[in-house]
Amino acid sequence: MKAPLAHRAVAEFVGTLLLLAAVVGSGIMGERLATGNVALALLANSVATGCALVAILLAFGPISGAHLNPTVTLADAWGKGLPWRETPVYIVAQLAGAFAGVALANMMFGIPAFTPSTHVRAGAGQLLGECVATFGLLSTIWGSVRYRPSSVPFAVGAYITAAYWFTSSTSFANPAVTVARSMTDTFSGIRPADVTGFILAQAAGASMATAVFLWLAPTAVRGPAPEPLDPS
Repeated sequence: MKAPLAHRAVAEFVGTLLLLAAVVGSGIMGERLATGNVALALLANSVATGCALVAILLAFGPISGAHLNPTVTLADAWGKGLPWRETPVYIVAQLAGAFAGVALANMMFGIPAFTPSTHVRAGAGQLLGECVATFGLLSTIWGSVRYRPSSVPFAVGAYITAAYWFTSSTSFANPAVTVARSMTDTFSGIRPADVTGFILAQAAGASMATAVFLWLAPTAVRGPAPEPLDPS
């Protein structure tokens, strides 16, 4: 039995809020404790984000599918795993949750809720990195959903942790995350002027991954569908 749309929207909101709180909060904490060691700060940021993702996907997956990402939601609708009429609700919830998570993280560390970032993330290499990061994320999701559904939270957490390190962009791979992170002038921020390019690269990567899996394994492109709710 699928949860009511309102419940699923709240799950997407809260899940995305917690994800951004983890991404931005661990970035701030890592940068402060690393005292100038950027590699150490990135290690802390990536590990915390990956672990938080596993926990969030396990907690909210059975309710909404825990997309937490407009590219996942759109790809799921493309693969007929989510009705198109419900897609805007998911995306609005994700965007609202992302901004709320950034505000929460900033305020926890004594920073104004929203401050435009000055962290430059531009250039062809970074855009290619975002395309690769998003292609890999969607491929991880679709392949895991088809062959090992229970592994999705762990596969996604592991992939994002790795992609922080092997992509030039540090793997945003999520339009909601990208837009919201433009409002934190901290380690994990992105300059607002660079947001559009990242989102276009993400859309390209997600589209390619979904198209590939529509051909490789059509039944894989059903998205991380919610598990049946326990009637008790």
